[in-house]
Amino acid sequence: MIKKFFNFKTKTVTFAAGILAVSTFLNGFLGLLRDRLLASNFGAGKALDIYFAAFRIPDFIYGILIAGGIIAVFLPVFSEYYGQSKEKGWYFANIVLNCFLVLLVSLCLILLIFAPMVVEFIAPGFDKESKELTVSLTRIMLLSPIFFVLSSIFSGILHYFNHFLVYSIAPVLYNIGIILGIVAFAPLFGLRGLAYGVALGALLYLLIQIPSSVMSGFRYKAVFNFKHEGLKQVIKLLIPRIIGTAATHLNLIIITAIASTLIPGSIAIFNFSNNIQKFPAALIGLSFAAAGFPILARSWVNGQKKEFIGHFFSIFRQTLFLIVPVSIFFFILRIQGVRLVLGAGQFSRTDIELTAASVGIFAFSIFTFTLIPLLTRAFFSFQDTKTPVMIGIASIILNVVLCFLLVGFLESPNFFQYFLAKVFQLQEVKNIQLLGLPIALSLSGIFNFSLLFYLLYKKIRYFSPENSLLLKQEARETYLSTAKMLIASFFLIIFSCLVIRISANFLNLQTFLGLFFQIALSSGAGALVYIIAASLLNSSELKTIKSSVLEQFKKI
Repeated sequence: MIKKFFNFKTKTVTFAAGILAVSTFLNGFLGLLRDRLLASNFGAGKALDIYFAAFRIPDFIYGILIAGGIIAVFLPVFSEYYGQSKEKGWYFANIVLNCFLVLLVSLCLILLIFAPMVVEFIAPGFDKESKELTVSLTRIMLLSPIFFVLSSIFSGILHYFNHFLVYSIAPVLYNIGIILGIVAFAPLFGLRGLAYGVALGALLYLLIQIPSSVMSGFRYKAVFNFKHEGLKQVIKLLIPRIIGTAATHLNLIIITAIASTLIPGSIAIFNFSNNIQKFPAALIGLSFAAAGFPILARSWVNGQKKEFIGHFFSIFRQTLFLIVPVSIFFFILRIQGVRLVLGAGQFSRTDIELTAASVGIFAFSIFTFTLIPLLTRAFFSFQDTKTPVMIGIASIILNVVLCFLLVGFLESPNFFQYFLAKVFQLQEVKNIQLLGLPIALSLSGIFNFSLLFYLLYKKIRYFSPENSLLLKQEARETYLSTAKMLIASFFLIIFSCLVIRISANFLNLQTFLGLFFQIALSSGAGALVYIIAASLLNSSELKTIKSSVLEQFKKI
């Protein structure tokens, strides 16, 4: 039974995405539970501002090297070497594993020494005591990137052999480690207990992936060769990716720095709302992008450009089909959702209202953050890491400029401030400068997505002129499918809002169960209506998802 679990392989992209989506849902649920425990135990105040600020540097390293970076560039090169011979493939994997381990340990030691200077940059608004505690937490959490860099190589191996089940469990264990830090370590060690939980979660993330990698044929060898051509190729592909993702996480660091100068709890509120909006993006976007990347990469490398176009647009439309209704639910159920997830203990009414408003703003851009991973991996498939990096940097510059402008603009009373307060029911909240941050991030996300899609379309047409007619047909099909989704969404909104109004008459919305059932009933009714409307409109995406799931279960 255990051997079957570690050796399980998926048969289709959609089912692989389904496994990743289920795991991401579970992981997201645990993430929301984690945030609820943090909110109820600490509230949106100085303590959580310190924790989130300390988390920023380890998360920065994780983001630039591990989160899609090493896996995305390791997989095509590993595929090439493994295709030549198994021995070459495993030798290459060991070279990358060992060399990156040495680099990460060295980097983390440097950051450990210079942590006080780094914290001064991240949280300029903190007092001396808060900065010292932030330094202490940062140093503990610097263990996690070392575990993650090892995990990323094993993740690449699992991707190649379609072991998505085991890979999908790893993030779940990471969150379990953090939750243990909150409930078991924090009572003993204070805020440092949270940092111990992060390190434990990263270790569990690594350990779960080793057995499947070994079953696939991996055997560890202490080999070092910094001149290996495959390693050079990985580094060459990784450098633009590092620049792009470094800019992305530097963007979050700047947002953290700006938030540290606002009212206490601003860092926590922004992080909570950002975590909530990232849930569906990861649940749907990363699942489809991660599952689709191997087949996109193989199609392009093998010269099957027609198949590449078909696979890409099919995955794009399926992702959009799922994220459109989710975005709507996030807007119309934002207050109930935030109250359900975070409304306990030390988390105040003002904290809830500001977090809900941030989530409502993010709802308009969730589709962009969901589809950007697929678009970037499409570029990676033909080993173009520069284009998404340059676009990412441009969008980040735009975001930083907008952050400063909008936060400053919302400092004093004006029409825009009145408009936001009216739309998000914040008339009793005195300071809403914080909302400038999610607005800026949303606008820059829309810019990023639009430019990526446009340039990818142009690039495919340039490299595959013989398939220009097919490309136009797929684009038209995408526009038509989007129109059908919007029509179905119109009925979703009507029925969901109707259920919200009716359920308010018989549910006690001051209780956890009352909020849960209102969300479940309204979203369930809306989802059912959306599926029925999509079926009546003859949605090809609904048919594809249904047939893929049935096909996989038949094979099982």
